[in-house]
Amino acid sequence: MDRRSFLRKNTAVLAAPAVAAAPRPDDPPGTGDEPISKFANKKLPATARSTAGLAPYSGPWGYDQAAHLLRRSLFGPTRAEILTAAGRTLTQVVNDLLIAPAAPAPPLNVSATDTSVPVGQTWVTQPFDQNFEGVRRASLRSWWMGRMLNQNTSLVEKMTLFWHNHFVIEFADINDTRYGYQYVTLLRQQALGNIRQLAKDVTVTPAMLRYLNGNQSTGGAPNENYGRELLELFTVGKGPLVGPGNYTTYTEADVQAAARVLTGWRDNATTISGYYTASRHDTTTKQFSAAFGNVAIGNGGDQEYKTLIDLVFAQAETARFLCRKLYRWFVYYVIDATTEQNVIEPLAQLLIQNNYNVAPVLRTLLSSEHFFDVVNMGCVIKSPIDFTVTVARQFQIAFPPASSLAAQYGMWDYLNTITNLQQQVVGDPPNVAGWAAYWQTPQYYEMWINAVTLPRRNQFTDLMTSTNGYTRNGAKINIDVLALVTALPPAIASEANLLIAELTRLVFPIPLTANQLAYLNDVLLPGLPDFEWTDEWTQYLANPTNTAKKTAVTTKLQTLLRSIMILAEYHLS
Repeated sequence: MDRRSFLRKNTAVLAAPAVAAAPRPDDPPGTGDEPISKFANKKLPATARSTAGLAPYSGPWGYDQAAHLLRRSLFGPTRAEILTAAGRTLTQVVNDLLIAPAAPAPPLNVSATDTSVPVGQTWVTQPFDQNFEGVRRASLRSWWMGRMLNQNTSLVEKMTLFWHNHFVIEFADINDTRYGYQYVTLLRQQALGNIRQLAKDVTVTPAMLRYLNGNQSTGGAPNENYGRELLELFTVGKGPLVGPGNYTTYTEADVQAAARVLTGWRDNATTISGYYTASRHDTTTKQFSAAFGNVAIGNGGDQEYKTLIDLVFAQAETARFLCRKLYRWFVYYVIDATTEQNVIEPLAQLLIQNNYNVAPVLRTLLSSEHFFDVVNMGCVIKSPIDFTVTVARQFQIAFPPASSLAAQYGMWDYLNTITNLQQQVVGDPPNVAGWAAYWQTPQYYEMWINAVTLPRRNQFTDLMTSTNGYTRNGAKINIDVLALVTALPPAIASEANLLIAELTRLVFPIPLTANQLAYLNDVLLPGLPDFEWTDEWTQYLANPTNTAKKTAVTTKLQTLLRSIMILAEYHLS
């Protein structure tokens, strides 16, 4: 099996023109006009997938397996984290991943523009003021980036972003960052918890009520936005089309009935909460189709939406739909018939048996033979957030401390601008369906790499490997190559090929070829014998203040890292 086949251009489409992305059926006019590279998939890859199921993995356990698990579970696992995991058992590592850390302190004001609170205090409970929205939104995004950079070995941060991509809102659309903070807090609290309860909570949280117009929905004029997305995107999903607007999983009449159930809810900007107004609610009986067993929901007042959520989660297809999304987040985007039978269906049944608690499903998937099958290693293209945070964490970029609050938040904000340039910004997915890389067939993850984003990735890594780095608010961030290599065992740091091997096994999920390793050796030591690196490194350690010796090893290491990060494999997880 050639595990690198998907890294190469498909010669069959080299002459093909760029095509437009396929719009979703309910997208507004003009959606789907963004060109897709002529090199992108025109159909799903036909490469053979794993036939393994969910039996517990019992194969070798060491650095490679631990790295694979942590790459998919964390943003940019460090060398220390991988080594620690490799020294424990798979069960112990997964146990750790399923422990939720304590809730973080809220985001802080770091701008003199927001006069509602002093710099260094939180704004999350202050009254709304349009004049402060811009700096508060930047504060929230920066704080969220900080949580990902400073994550511990828990799935919570990866799952918080998963739920953000699933129960989508957009900060810019809701235009009240206090709502956004409450929403993010809810996702983090329930990241490893009960999906059905999360769906209930999200339904009436102020951010969602505002984002999908639930706050405008009345008995006299039900708004269908949330009811439609609840069924299509959040729970049962679209089954086969059986009529105009009707699917095996739900019908247009079901969307209308759901919209009537959800009437009467509004958002209160003073209390930052959703609330129910009986006079705005449709009190009639809501009839659902055969897709839901012809159930009728009578007037339940402020509890009626819970009955709807329970009805939707009583459908087995909801569990399957959720498990497919988890699979595409953690494993791969192709779900063939064998994977559907051996992985998705049993995971769905496990989810149902566990009353929609997600932790048992994550434990089973991440501990399975299927997850550790070689075909599922190194087949995910890193998202912009994963790519950017991974650079910072794996290469140990030092960020300003909390004592330099403006500088700290400023650097976190800078990373958000970098992911935005790569077409992913936390808090603002492009639409209610989330980032297209997780649903747009047949390209999926390929959509992260295009003529705009790839140069942006390279520009960021080039800047971080430079001596100048990025400067803001009197602080600088870059990769300290000397600190990075000095932290390695001396025998590894001082031997060229061992050093290259150690760095590449940290950052690459696929082993490099002999030619690639030889190329990197030549980058480090252009035309020089291997012992030259040992001599130069030893001389530097003996006299680290000597400018010439320090510059000699620094320049070589910066060039090596830059060359490592421009390889195609560096974009894989």
